[in-house]
Amino acid sequence: MSEVISQRELRNDSGRIMRALDEGRSFVLTRNSVPVGELRPLRRQRLVDVRLVAELFHDAPRVDRTRFRRDLDDVVDQDVEPRA
Repeated sequence: MSEVISQRELRNDSGRIMRALDEGRSFVLTRNSVPVGELRPLRRQRLVDVRLVAELFHDAPRVDRTRFRRDLDDVVDQDVEPRA
C-alpha cells in the first residue's frame, strides 16, 4: 500500500522519500489533501557480474548446438506461411 504524503512533505523530506523509493516503496502525493499523483520506483536493472556468471556455469555441460536446434524445431512452430 502506498504512503500518502503532502506536497510539503515531498519538498521538506525529499531525501527520506528518495531512499524509500530505492527500497521499493510507493507514495501518493497530495495537494490540499487531494491526491494529485503517484511516486513509485522504476523497475531496477539487475546486472550480474560476468565473472559470477562464468563461475556459475563453469561446470555446466556443454550444449550441442545442432541437437539444441533440432530439439527446438521439433517443438516450436516456425512455419513461414502467414496465419489466416
